[in-house]
Amino acid sequence: MLLKNSIEEIKDVIKKGNVLTDDSELYCYSEDSLNNRLESSKADVVVFVETIEEVRQILRYANKNKIPVVSRGAGTNMVGACTCPRGGIVLNFSRMNKIIDFNPINMTMTVQPGVVVGDIKKLAESKGLYYPPDPSNFKVSTIGGSIAQSSGGASAFKYGTTKDYILSLTVVLADGTIMKLGSGTIKDAVGYHLNQLMVGSEGTLAIVVEAELKLIPKPESKRSIVGYFNTVKAAVEGVNNILTNQVFPVTIDFMDRNSINTVEQFYPCGLHIEKEALLLVDIDGFESSMNYQESIVVEALNKAGATNVVIAKTEEEIEKIWTARRSSFAATAKLAPDVLSDDIIVPRTSIVNMVEGCKEICDKYNLKACIVGHLGDGNLHPQIALNLDNEEEFKRYHIAKSEIYNMAIKLGGTISAEHGVGVEKMPYIGNIINSSAIEYMKEIKRLFDPNNILNPGKIFE
Repeated sequence: MLLKNSIEEIKDVIKKGNVLTDDSELYCYSEDSLNNRLESSKADVVVFVETIEEVRQILRYANKNKIPVVSRGAGTNMVGACTCPRGGIVLNFSRMNKIIDFNPINMTMTVQPGVVVGDIKKLAESKGLYYPPDPSNFKVSTIGGSIAQSSGGASAFKYGTTKDYILSLTVVLADGTIMKLGSGTIKDAVGYHLNQLMVGSEGTLAIVVEAELKLIPKPESKRSIVGYFNTVKAAVEGVNNILTNQVFPVTIDFMDRNSINTVEQFYPCGLHIEKEALLLVDIDGFESSMNYQESIVVEALNKAGATNVVIAKTEEEIEKIWTARRSSFAATAKLAPDVLSDDIIVPRTSIVNMVEGCKEICDKYNLKACIVGHLGDGNLHPQIALNLDNEEEFKRYHIAKSEIYNMAIKLGGTISAEHGVGVEKMPYIGNIINSSAIEYMKEIKRLFDPNNILNPGKIFE
C-alpha cells in the first residue's frame, strides 16, 4: 500500500485534479470487463497522465520504491489485464488522446495511446485510407489497449491484427528511460523488432506512450452476405467452398442457433431462428469486382446447402446485419445475471469438432452458451450466461472452461486468439507454451523490468 507521503509526491508532478484517491473511484479504475469474481485489490492511486514526461517521472518514482504500475485505457479487455491484484498506481491514458500526425502521402498516423480506435478509423477513411483492425468494441476501446492485448477483430481474416499495423512505438521503460522502437518505414531490416515484442505484452515490459500506425487504401466498395444452414458442418463447408474458389472475404463470421435465437429475442432484426448456423460474409474491393465476388460466394454457400441467402449492399443494410452480430454478447447477458465471453482458436479443419464440443461440454455442466466467432480463421467466442453468485454454478463453469481449453489444444489450437492472457488465462499458459519458452519470456520480463513493477501478476507469475 502506498503511504500518504508517496501520494503527495505523485501529486507534485501531476496536474491538479488528475490524481484520484477516493475509494469509490479507486474501485472503478481497478477493474475491467472481466466479470469473474477474481480476487482483486483496488489501486492505491489513479493518475490521469497527459504527457510523456509525467509518465517518465511516475515510473522513475515507482521503480525506485518498487510500487506496481498498471496501465489503463478504456478497460474493455476481458481477461483482467488491467486489474490491480497488488494495488499500486493506475496510469489512466484517457487524457493522452491526441492524434499527433496524419500523413496521407506516407499513409501513416501517429497517435497517443488514449485515442479511440473508432476515431482512427474515421479519420483515415475521411482521406480515402483504411485502418483495418476492428475489435468489436472499437467505438470505445483505445489504441493503447489494442497494442497491449494484440487485439484483432472480424476483419483480421483478410487484413491481419493490430500487430500488422505497428510501424514504430515510443515507450517508457520501468526505470523512466524513453525509447523509440521501429523506424516508421514500411520495411525495416535493422536489428531485432522490439516494437513487435511490445504488441501483446499487456504493459508488462514497457508503457506505450506513442504509436505510429500503418494505413492502407480504403476499398472502394463493400457488401455483406448472410447464409443460413441446417448444420454447423454445412456452414463450415460453405467457408471452404468460398476459399477454394479464390475469393478472399474480409470476414466470415458465425452465429450458432442459440446466438441467433437470443439476439432475435432481445434485439429483433429478422434473423431466421429455426436455423442451426448463420454465416456473415463481407467482401470488398473495386466496385467492378463486387458482382463477380458476390456470385462466387452465393454459389459456394448454396453448394454447401444454404437454405437462405440474404445480400446487403447499402451502408444501412450492412450496419443492420452487423448490429445483429455484435449484439450477441449483450443479448446473452439477458439470459442470466452475468455473461463471460471466451476466446479460443483452432484450425479450420477442426471447427466443427470445436463447436460441437463446446456445446456438449456446456450441456454436460448445465450452462447456457451462445457461440459466435470468426469462422474464416477458426476463432470462436463461447459466450456463457450464468450467475456468478451461485457458488455451485461458478464451479461448474470453471470445470467446463478447462475442458474447452483442453479440447482446443487437442485440436491443434490455442486458448487465446485476440483477448490476451491477463489473469484469467494465466493458470493455463503452461498447457500451451513449452516450459523452456516460458522461462525465456520471464528472462525478457526481468531484463525490461527487473523490479517487476509493470503490471505484475499478469500473463505469468
